[in-house]
Formats: sequence, structure tokens, C-alpha cells
Amino acid sequence: MSDTAPARPASRFGTVEPADLPDDLRERIEKIVEKTGFVPNVFRALARRPAELRAFMDYHDALMTPADDGPTLSAAERELIVVATSGANHCTYCVVAHGAILRIRAKDPELPDVVAANPYGADLPPRERAIVDLALQIATDSATLREDDLEAAREAGLTAEEIWDVGAITALFAMSNRLAHLTALRPNPEFFLLGR
Repeated sequence: MSDTAPARPASRFGTVEPADLPDDLRERIEKIVEKTGFVPNVFRALARRPAELRAFMDYHDALMTPADDGPTLSAAERELIVVATSGANHCTYCVVAHGAILRIRAKDPELPDVVAANPYGADLPPRERAIVDLALQIATDSATLREDDLEAAREAGLTAEEIWDVGAITALFAMSNRLAHLTALRPNPEFFLLGR
């Protein structure tokens, strides 16, 4: 992009800055800014409807934070689901943003790019391959899901709770991918460099 080209907006529906949000949302976003140094555009775009942003953040946090009680998907596995399904759904924002997080959580600078480019063919260990395969089926053709698909995940070592998490994370990000498409959501430039 040349220095004279106009900057593309973060969202085709405009954005709302954290300072203009209700206190609870502003405080939550300020905590994210303290960690990252910037406001992710998804929050600025969804902030046009504070109740929806609040619900999105609550469900996101419930799904993307590994539980402390018992076996669960790791933080990196959760991000792997997001990158794989967002790649299959052609969602640039989520691939870039969650690819950055996956690079950091997996301590692997190549994994997100490989998975985003071809989630169906990425060379992954058996457990991660099973997670991605199940997530891709739920993201792209959930009506065909059968018991033997779940059995393949179980054979790879996934528990019932982990299978539920794969499905719930996939479903949330299917919605998120579609909102990103609707809003023409632009990734923050900072995401491209994180974890590299």
C-alpha cells in the first residue's frame, strides 16, 4: 500500500472506540490493550451493539480459556480450531488474529500459516489432526456428522468434554467468521507481526 492510498476502514459499518462504551466493556477492553498494546478491531466493530459485544466476549472467554478442572483442550489446541475453521471459511480477520495467538501459544511460527492455507492437508500429529478434522466437518458440513466421526475423535484421545469444546468453539467462530465477512473486518497491522 502506498503512502498516499487512503486507509481502508476497520469495518464497513464503522467502529466505536472503547472510551465510548459502557464501563464494564471499556474496562474489559482496556485489560486486553494492557496485554497487547492495541485494541483488536473486532471489538471496535462489534461495539456498535454493546449487548452483542458483551455476549460475544462472555462466550468467547468461556470457550477459549481452558478449564482448571480435569482434562481439556490446551489453549494452543483451541486456537488451532479457530485458525483451521477460519481458513476453511475464508475469514482473513480470524486467520490473521488467531494465527498470531496460535504462533505464541504453540511456540511455532509456521503452524498457523500451514493450517490456514490448507487445513485439510496440514501435516499434524494424530490428536491435532483429529481435532481439526472434526472442527472442519462441523464448520463446513455439520449435518453429515455421525457417531463414527465422533468415534474417530475418541480414538485419537479426545474426551466427551473435549469433543464438545471442539464443536462449541467451531460454532462460535463460524458466527464470528460470518460477522467478519459482513463487516469487511480488517485485521490490525500488529497481528501480522506477533509471534514471529
